[in-house]
Amino acid sequence: MESTKKQVSLEVLPWLVVHSDGTLERLAGTEICPPGLDPETGVLSKDIIIDSKTCLSARIYRPDSIQPDQKLPLVLYFHGGAFLIASASLPNYHTSVNKLVAHANIIAVSVNYRLAPEHPLPTVYEDSWNALQGVQAGNEPWINDYADFNRFFLAGDSAGANISHHLAFRARQSDQTVKIKGIGMIHPYFWGTQPIGSEVTDEARKQMVDGWWRFVCPSGKGSDDPWINPFADGSPDLEELGCERVMITVAEKDILRERGKMYYERLVKSKWRGKAEILETKGKDHVFHIFEPDCDEAGEMVRRLASFINQV
Repeated sequence: MESTKKQVSLEVLPWLVVHSDGTLERLAGTEICPPGLDPETGVLSKDIIIDSKTCLSARIYRPDSIQPDQKLPLVLYFHGGAFLIASASLPNYHTSVNKLVAHANIIAVSVNYRLAPEHPLPTVYEDSWNALQGVQAGNEPWINDYADFNRFFLAGDSAGANISHHLAFRARQSDQTVKIKGIGMIHPYFWGTQPIGSEVTDEARKQMVDGWWRFVCPSGKGSDDPWINPFADGSPDLEELGCERVMITVAEKDILRERGKMYYERLVKSKWRGKAEILETKGKDHVFHIFEPDCDEAGEMVRRLASFINQV
């Protein structure tokens, strides 16, 4: 009997394919790197459970050489992957966070939020909120012993930067006692129906990103859903962003570059009372630091993020 070949309805190569019968096949991005002591950076890590009911977990990092009475900035980190792929334990992300912790001398909590399409949006935003509450709950010794909540930051790349943006608004609107000092947005995943900048001439990539977003968020609003477009109808005003400082990084060859620059420009022109800065990396594409962690440009970006976190 000849086998029946499944038809493909969506491809996010090289990461996953969705077949016409609805089954999803993850091709990559599922690799797991164990926690522990990283000999290159001297950073120690371990995995923790934040919410046993939803299996929400995270990987927490600290410098191995930390002193018993030392208090360090605390960074809640969200990985990228278009809400579809990757995890905190993916080797590339593990390496990246190790480097950030070593350069910035911080405590970092890298969140393993649940992925679409198995867990459609807005699940990821609920997971991010639960992660924020979890790090404040006082149940983790590394946080209790070493974290300085007066220097609490959100950070993330691509989809993770998007998550950080929305989480800052929710935190401000809540009765959270811990205030967010700043947000580090690496190549933020914001989008919109009307093309801008290089999106106008790069029609293929514009359609690709449009398709990915419709897949993870079938709300009917398309790329002008407030989850992805911070300037669409229904989006909160940037002047209400709940933090004191923001750093945005963009890459010259990234299709999302203009969106990050627009966010920065509108933020500084708004009535928001914080301080914003932007870094553009020439000759590089989206989240290059994840795929090229040892290149000079990745090192410079990490150093700038470390400086941003440690500003007095």
